[in-house]
Amino acid sequence: MEFAGFNRLTLTDYPGHLSAIVFARGCNFRCPYCHNAEIAYLNGDEERFDESEVLSYLEKRKKMVSSIVITGGEPTLDRELLPFIRRLKNLGVSVKLDTNGYRPDVIERALDEGLLDYIAMDIKNSRERYPQSVGLKSLDFSYIERSIALVMTSAIDYEFRTTLVRELHDEKSIHGIGSLIEGSKVLFLQSFAISENVPDKSLNPPTVSDMENYRKILSNYIENVSIRIK
Repeated sequence: MEFAGFNRLTLTDYPGHLSAIVFARGCNFRCPYCHNAEIAYLNGDEERFDESEVLSYLEKRKKMVSSIVITGGEPTLDRELLPFIRRLKNLGVSVKLDTNGYRPDVIERALDEGLLDYIAMDIKNSRERYPQSVGLKSLDFSYIERSIALVMTSAIDYEFRTTLVRELHDEKSIHGIGSLIEGSKVLFLQSFAISENVPDKSLNPPTVSDMENYRKILSNYIENVSIRIK
């Protein structure tokens, strides 16, 4: 497997773990607020790291760094993802997978094989506003629903997370998000951050009061809703 980024140490991306993090190349969504657009769009200028470099690092440092976050881009697009995770597990590495949930078959195989220790799935918006939020004219929403069910019924730790954008989210769509993952254990809300890499420069973060209002609304549906500051 080949990566567009490899950070050898992160304290914040895997709860309770000192981890390495790798960034998979490419994505099947075109979110207008994406902060990793250069990785998702693959313009050809991104760095490349081979999995052998990652595995070698983890093998040498496993007494200190015994976990990894696989993010992106969208990792489930790469047909080498599961073989790579199998090699990680053979080293005794704990694995967290970040995903947009649009390839439930891959998620299901990874869970069935016991390859994952933690999974984080993005919930972009309500059903009605999902295409707008992921930059597509249409999508098969049953894939998202199936992945939500897989995550919620898995035997591993998980989180859902939503990046809030002033132009894309309102109280109605927030209620829609709550309905999608009602009864789930945890949802993290994070604010859209303006940066040079964001595709749509016209977008804005929500206000602090809107963030708190949305958190309160979602707390009626979800056990633990927190605002994550990055």
